[in-house]
Amino acid sequence: MTGGIGLAGFKTGSAGSGFGRSSLAGNAESEPGTPLRLMDKVAISLERLALPLFHKIDPETAHRVSLGLMKRGLVPFRTPYQSKRLEVSLAGIDLPNPLGLAAGYDKSAEAVPHLAKIGFGFVEIGTVTPKPQQGNDRPRMFRLPDDRAVINRYGFNNDGAEKAAERLRARRRGGVVGLNVGPNRDSANPVEDYLTVMRSCLPFVDYATINISSPNTAGLRDFHDRSMLDGLLDQVLAVRDELSEDLPVFLKVSPDLEQEQIAPVVEATMGRRRIGLIATNSTVDRRLVSESEHRDESGGLSGKPLFEKSTEVLRRIYELSNGQLPLIGVGGIGSGHDAYEKIKAGASALQICTALSYDGVSLVHSILAELDALLEEDGFANISQAVGTDAKPS
Repeated sequence: MTGGIGLAGFKTGSAGSGFGRSSLAGNAESEPGTPLRLMDKVAISLERLALPLFHKIDPETAHRVSLGLMKRGLVPFRTPYQSKRLEVSLAGIDLPNPLGLAAGYDKSAEAVPHLAKIGFGFVEIGTVTPKPQQGNDRPRMFRLPDDRAVINRYGFNNDGAEKAAERLRARRRGGVVGLNVGPNRDSANPVEDYLTVMRSCLPFVDYATINISSPNTAGLRDFHDRSMLDGLLDQVLAVRDELSEDLPVFLKVSPDLEQEQIAPVVEATMGRRRIGLIATNSTVDRRLVSESEHRDESGGLSGKPLFEKSTEVLRRIYELSNGQLPLIGVGGIGSGHDAYEKIKAGASALQICTALSYDGVSLVHSILAELDALLEEDGFANISQAVGTDAKPS
């Protein structure tokens, strides 16, 4: 999901409503008997007006505009959804709810304080590289509205580790923040790049994600090879232990792994302290989407079509690890039902990004409310009881 777009580039719903299937109006109607506060009504109205305007401009520009508004605190927020049933511990980190923002929206930690106000349980910034880089040439982001998907080939465009660390250091503590780490595209030593970013930024975040799965940086996915992965993890965790022994590290993996490639990744992480997996990043598989103008653009495909593929990788990881690894499920989540399916497949926490581009930030409230209702309906007192209930650990 790295390279997702957050608030920009949505598709209008039917009857000119300006909403997708997880609409603001639907969110209000799904909670009968719960009166909306004035601030919530204002947020709903403003988002209804704003989303069609974002759709009229190209997706990367829409992304930058929305991020600019976000970092200035000019995006209206609904009251965050709260429920004891949704509180969860992820690799020793206590979260108010399991839904996080995936890396790709705030690449350089520009808007962290305001992103936390949306109602996310945690926010992941990045991907951050040691040196600033522009990424690939534009255009490099494309909407596939009929599939509720996006293709991007940003190429880790960001302001670099020094600037990210400066912004993270200056933020007020509050809310769980993760750091997604990657190498520069021209790096002669990608492993050292990961370590450089960690040394700069780790003191100011709550966890780190090692991105080995973006399809937009040549050679990155080679780190799924067991021998390369072992070497990378040895050095990453050694630096982690120097800086903060208790800080969790996650490995973000590809959805395009063959079945026989998943087991070595799981084996490389099992037995290591405070490490988990994020399943998954975006895909290069175009069989998942319908014919359209931008279907064959190169880059990573994210959004609704990725849901089943990423969930199967997640489920397989949970089964191979016997439920012993902390897992974050990401890929195609657009509703509380989707979120619940990821939880039952083995995820302890979740991330979204692309779906926000179609439904706006109120989708966070909507997903959490629906997920809470589904857990209650199935008799779970806490979300942790539902983790992996549809998987079959070996």
